[in-house]
Amino acid sequence: MESSTSGMPTPDPKHTDFIHSEEFLAELQRRQFRLSVICAASFLTALLALPALNFFLPELMATRVGGFPFNWLLLGVLFFPLVWVISWVFIQRSIALENQEAESARRHAANEAQR
Repeated sequence: MESSTSGMPTPDPKHTDFIHSEEFLAELQRRQFRLSVICAASFLTALLALPALNFFLPELMATRVGGFPFNWLLLGVLFFPLVWVISWVFIQRSIALENQEAESARRHAANEAQR
């Protein structure tokens, strides 16, 4: 690290460790982006399915379940647990992705140490 005129050290732009490499970070970002898109698509599918079901299956959606129309049951009761499930899946998969990438970095570091 070099010192700038303000006395603050400037970071060295070159990283020799794999975990800070562009390759490692790009792969992690790609996998996290893919997971985000899948979760967002799941949410949008559920969100857009409600009006579509009301339009294409009005008899089914008007069926009374526990005294409420089925569409109210879907929107008022079942939609929020669905969002929680999507969130839980996102968090679990995100943690798993990070653990996989950390293991990959450990293996790469071990391979580099053996050289």
